[in-house]
Amino acid sequence: MALPVTDPLDERVNILMVDDQPENLVALEAMLEGLGQNLVAARSGRDALRALLTMDAAVVLLDVKMPDMDGFETAELIRSRERTRNTPIIFLTAADRNETLALRGYAVGAVDYLIKPVVPELVRSKVAVFVELAKKSQQLHRQADQLRQSEQAARELAEARARLVEDLEQKTREMETFSYAVSHDLRAPLRRIEGFSRALLETESGRLLDDSNRYLRNIAQAAVDMSGLIDGMLALARVTRADIRIRPLDFSTIATTVATQLRETEPARSVDLVIRPHVEGAGDPQLLRVVLQNLLENAWKFTRTRPAARIEFGTVNQHSDLTYFVRDNGVGYADYSTRLFKPFQRLHPSREFEGTGIGLATVHRIIQRHGGRVWAESTPGEGATFSFTLGRNRDGA
Repeated sequence: MALPVTDPLDERVNILMVDDQPENLVALEAMLEGLGQNLVAARSGRDALRALLTMDAAVVLLDVKMPDMDGFETAELIRSRERTRNTPIIFLTAADRNETLALRGYAVGAVDYLIKPVVPELVRSKVAVFVELAKKSQQLHRQADQLRQSEQAARELAEARARLVEDLEQKTREMETFSYAVSHDLRAPLRRIEGFSRALLETESGRLLDDSNRYLRNIAQAAVDMSGLIDGMLALARVTRADIRIRPLDFSTIATTVATQLRETEPARSVDLVIRPHVEGAGDPQLLRVVLQNLLENAWKFTRTRPAARIEFGTVNQHSDLTYFVRDNGVGYADYSTRLFKPFQRLHPSREFEGTGIGLATVHRIIQRHGGRVWAESTPGEGATFSFTLGRNRDGA
């Protein structure tokens, strides 16, 4: 008896044929080979039971009269095992039609009792029904296994996510602790450095050499710059952690408020500051105010040397995206495209224009968190244009 090779990708099912007469087995194979399934032959009831220990059968075709162990005894043992308790059994017998034997066959769990010679088409059609049932059962088992695997994967994913969230919360708490240390422990000595430096300048400047006075001024200014850098770092950390709350926005009103504040800082300056009216969108009001404030402050700063300074805020439509821009005719900058929006990168490293190099990094982080993008275009001496989109605000919706 040759058992089929088990292949998890093979969708064929097994049909077990049990008969002590080889010619009967050959006849059954001829009847059933057209079904395209695995045909397994057994010459005795014991061979059939051994086969069913290692394989499942869609149906068992079982001869009644066999030496040593007849078909009824074999059927009873098949039914007594948990694995084969529900395996369909069709009895085949060459005996005369006998209602008592037929009833006995049905009593031990047969689904049919056929008298030889059988009609091949009838046998084939009956077996085909159980083949389809077995295939459907296999599919259901595979789907159940896949579902269990999916549920297990989902549980593992949920557990991994919970661990990541816990780790992130821990790191956030550590960052908040660090931020507090930065804001409290570092600012205090910086204030003392600046205060003592300025006190020396006020009380001892007349008795110090010019170089000494310059050194003290540099120390005081360095303390101020360091304090500004700390403020920038804390601001960048805050916008990274802050929750995004999407609201309808009037960008024109925000830009006008920022422009008014800028004019108040330098009332003597003459700047043509053009803000397009009714520019609307959606985003986090506080965070996007920081974006406009940084971009407009940059434009205000880098047009300082222009006698006829011009700053413009407006929108254009590019590739179905509503694009916001801040444009100026200031000093511009060289190609810093690879590091323009990274922290601590300044467009003009000289002392001519103040700054910490945090502002554009903050802008980039905020726009990124809104699902948009930000970029800049400039030519040295001809001004600059900073543009951004909001991914949550396609076409201004």
